[in-house]
Amino acid sequence: MKNTIKIQRAFKDLTQEALANKIGVSRQTINSIENNRYIPSTVLALKISKVFDISVNEIFELENED
Repeated sequence: MKNTIKIQRAFKDLTQEALANKIGVSRQTINSIENNRYIPSTVLALKISKVFDISVNEIFELENED
């Protein structure tokens, strides 16, 4: 699953740590999501989309192998 979290963080001038604090996870979790090592739960994806004020579909995109 592709994601645009790193790009969205840059638009909002947020570090991984700051985003993690806003949604109640560790910085390592954000890093793992950004690097496609972890697929977030629906609730976590919704929390991320709320921080960026965009839809989940604008952040996450299924790839052919998903």
